[in-house]
Amino acid sequence: MQERILIKSHELFMRYGVRSVSMDEIAAHLGISKKTIYQYYSDKDALVEGVMEIEISRNEKECNLQQHACENSVHEIFIAVDMVQEMLTHMNPSLIFDLEKYHPKAFKKFNDHKNKFLYGIIKNNLERGIAEGLYREEINVDILSRFRLASMFLIFNPELFPQNKQGLSQILIEVTDNFLYGLTTAKGQKLIQKYKLQRQKQ
Repeated sequence: MQERILIKSHELFMRYGVRSVSMDEIAAHLGISKKTIYQYYSDKDALVEGVMEIEISRNEKECNLQQHACENSVHEIFIAVDMVQEMLTHMNPSLIFDLEKYHPKAFKKFNDHKNKFLYGIIKNNLERGIAEGLYREEINVDILSRFRLASMFLIFNPELFPQNKQGLSQILIEVTDNFLYGLTTAKGQKLIQKYKLQRQKQ
């Protein structure tokens, strides 16, 4: 039952945002009483934390898979963009800001994941790109890792980008293109063009 509650809550939070979904609505979707949920989770905060752990675990698995599936560092960024675009199709953009404002413990879990795991993924990509001759060797890896991380999550800020989901996808591509072209060598830029042409043919 606990797993059912988590899976359904995850689905509803991703679709509608955390604030918009009440415990009553989760119970109704599951066909159980709210009291049953409280047998497993003391309050909504605890449930949101559980859901965030699922999302973090899923994200880590996908990132590790994509690292092994890519041909090179530039290709890895294209795969990462595909992954985020797929996530955007079933994620309410308000989710992260709901967490920050109303569920600080769950937001801390998310922030730790972002600042440690995701930072590490980006840093590894930059170091690999330099070794492959695809990224400029004089870049400051730490600064650009932090910049890339921050810019990825800026797209979810409704004050900066009050867009629909399709708009968010376009913003993501624009931000990534700007990042990649500033980062790559001539050899790397040829690969950007190659992967962009492949995307257009799909």
